[in-house]
Amino acid sequence: MVNLTINGKNVCVPEGTTIMDAAASVGISIPSLCYLKGINEIGACRVCCVEVKGEAHMVPSCNNPVKEGMEVLTNSPRARATRRVNVGLILSQHDCRCATCVRSGTCKLQRLANDLGILDTPYAPDLPRTDRHPWPAMFPLQRDPRKCIKCVRCVQVCDKIQSLNIWELTGSGGRTTVDVSLNRRITDADCSLCGQCITHCPTGALRERDDTQHAFDALANPHVTTVVQIAPAVRTAWGEPFGLPPEQADVGRLVTALRQVGFDYVFDTVFSADLTIMEEGSEFLRHFREGKTRIMPLFTSCCPGWVRFLKSQFPEYTPCLSTAKSPQQMFGAVSKSYFAQKAGVDPRSVYSISIMPCLAKKAECSLPTMHDPAYGADVDLVLTTRELDRLLRAEHLPIDRMPPTPPDSPLGSGTGAGTIFGATGGVMEAALRSAYFLATGKNPAPDAFQNVRGMDGWREAEFDLAGDTVRCAVAHGLGNARRLLEALRTGDVHYDFVEVMACPGGCVGGGGQPILGDDQERAADRASVLYGIDRRAPLRFSHENPEVLTLYRDYLDAPLSDMAEHFLHTDHEGWEMPAAPIRPDLD
Repeated sequence: MVNLTINGKNVCVPEGTTIMDAAASVGISIPSLCYLKGINEIGACRVCCVEVKGEAHMVPSCNNPVKEGMEVLTNSPRARATRRVNVGLILSQHDCRCATCVRSGTCKLQRLANDLGILDTPYAPDLPRTDRHPWPAMFPLQRDPRKCIKCVRCVQVCDKIQSLNIWELTGSGGRTTVDVSLNRRITDADCSLCGQCITHCPTGALRERDDTQHAFDALANPHVTTVVQIAPAVRTAWGEPFGLPPEQADVGRLVTALRQVGFDYVFDTVFSADLTIMEEGSEFLRHFREGKTRIMPLFTSCCPGWVRFLKSQFPEYTPCLSTAKSPQQMFGAVSKSYFAQKAGVDPRSVYSISIMPCLAKKAECSLPTMHDPAYGADVDLVLTTRELDRLLRAEHLPIDRMPPTPPDSPLGSGTGAGTIFGATGGVMEAALRSAYFLATGKNPAPDAFQNVRGMDGWREAEFDLAGDTVRCAVAHGLGNARRLLEALRTGDVHYDFVEVMACPGGCVGGGGQPILGDDQERAADRASVLYGIDRRAPLRFSHENPEVLTLYRDYLDAPLSDMAEHFLHTDHEGWEMPAAPIRPDLD
């Protein structure tokens, strides 16, 4: 153990503890911009510098370990002056038009400047001129180089967590900046659109393409029937920017709010998550019984970020993807066919909007394989959870006082199995619940497959299915997916069924979820909300969803039928990703 004093407080911490962590252990907060524990500890911003008695220079607290007898001052006149100078220099190369920035209120730089009482930019502005390549306005991921503070958090997250190396530092000296790696345009890079670079950016340099105006335009069009779906993970996070705890920010309250905004029909994507399980679970059972999984596993396909990753990094495994569309796309297809027929409206007048915790969903809905000649695109528009919150704020709705109301029918009911889709392992668990029923004719215990739960990056489990052993794997975060696929490629492991989610924690940690600017990872807490909903749900098996059963009886016939194949399945070979470049060994 090491003994030291911080701001006059006696502190005793284990050897190797950083000054920042030592201070935090006694309730002393040291501000920072670039720091991300275990990911970005390079001391680039110099905002966390503290005064250490006996040292001639200021010391970055994020990456310097404590020493016996050290005396640290975090807010001495010298420390405050240094911090103000460093923040002022950062502001000189930052577009400070905060009122029109998407991160206003959650920007770490803005908050820090306010905390330090910096009321004007003390140095002459020196903004970057432009990117090497014009940024495409329609790409789901948007970048503004004038807001980049060169903290390289995006670089580190993409390299260390997602293993895609999309970003790199370019230029030198005062013209150093972050741009797409290998001198590529973003549209030519093998970006998965996971959005983790956005959620870990401390400023507004990275954001999603904003599509809220398209939603308002559709709502104002009298010739359009607006249909909106709410993804399972959205209910865990949409209330965070409004300060609502999870028990108040339930899906019923959000349904009420969306009706007041003006949507004609509001549905729950949990319905189509159950529908996805019927198709994907049946598809897995068919592959398993035919012996196909003895050669290669069946991969889940509901995460478009994962699908993009697989197609660019390991294209030889594309045929192993389940052909089932994602719940988003299944809902869109059913809303413009079955539901339009039930509602007596022209399918081409239905404008289908989905609210997703995901950036890659914006790209998924525009794929050429997600269109039908009879009605056009399955889904017309995708809003992230962040865009949803901006849409609700624009309407000035009293969110905290709204009573909950149920989603519309007949595409509104869902089960606990569909709800846990939003957490890593949830798709696997839900699919196994129904696959067990389809194989044996009886339900398993609802929690029989809970060994696939958890935040371990790569988990394995074996289960008995009608006397046969099913070997399963679950991975979340694309770096873990890469390790899993490389082990499959070398023959070190073998599985029958594999679930992968691109974002750490699954959809609850998605790249479209709210950013509160405090660097707290909330995926585990959000996942616990979904598991609580599942535990309390009256129905916990997708094959017991009455509206799904009615859909099959009245329209689709049965899972994997010709009608189901037409509306609910897709061809993953029908579109291309940029080829992955040769990369250095990250190990």
